[in-house]
Order: sequence, then C-alpha cells, then structure tokens
Amino acid sequence: MFSKEKIEEYKDIAFKELNRFSDIRFTGQIIFAVIVFLIFWSGARAVQSNFNLQKQIVELRQQNNQIEIQNNNIKIENQYYSSNQYKELFARQNLGLGYKGETEIIVPDNVALEYSLNLNNQNSSKSAKNLYKEASFQKNFTAWINFFFHRS
Repeated sequence: MFSKEKIEEYKDIAFKELNRFSDIRFTGQIIFAVIVFLIFWSGARAVQSNFNLQKQIVELRQQNNQIEIQNNNIKIENQYYSSNQYKELFARQNLGLGYKGETEIIVPDNVALEYSLNLNNQNSSKSAKNLYKEASFQKNFTAWINFFFHRS
C-alpha cells in the first residue's frame, strides 16, 4: 500500500517537525498560545457561571415578589375577616343572627319560584348546549331558515 520511499519521506517530515520543538522560540510561542487559550477558557467559564448566577438571582427575585404578593393578599384577607362588616355578614348567614327589631321572613321555594323568571324557552326546539355545539356555518344556516319561514 505504501512504498518504502513514501514512508521514509513521512519520517523525514515528522523528524523536521519534532526538531522545531528544540528551537526555544517555537516552543515559547506554543507555550504562549496555550496560556492565552487557558486564560480565554477560564474567562469564558467565568462569564458562563456569572450568567447562570444572574439567571438564578432573577428567578429567586420573582419568587420573592410572588411570595410578597401572597403575603399582602393574606394580610388584606385578615383585615377583612377582622372587620365589622365580615362579622355582621357571618353572623347573619351562618348563625341566623340580626339586629334587634329585624325579622326574618322565610319564603317557601314554590312561592319564590312562582314569581321568578322562567329562563328556559320552551318554544325553541334546541337547548342552549346544543346551540354552542353547532358549527358557526350551521348556526348561520339555521338562522336564515328561521328568518325565511318566519320562525322565532
């Protein structure tokens, strides 16, 4: 595959390159290049670690702000729970208490429902849930059919 001449030629080239390391100027340049590379590498690692630390600082500050907001909300809730308005509302709703002279009127469900509005439209053939499930073009088509045939 390789001839002896080629092998000898490559040996000569390798020895010439190795002999360059015996020259102090060439060796000094190599050492200088290695030192510059190491300084650059350590600087790049320092920049990367600073970036990561800054990112952690930002995340921790955001978490701190969220916790402060939650604490402020809890303080506001505590102020509300200690207010007279909340105490009165709680006493009325849960304990059935009221001011002197007030009377509570309990209305039966059938009487209350008799005077309320009927929100279910019995004339329409489709419930509100089915209308939301229809596609927009289907609703449009249905609306036009109802318009032409005077359906409400």
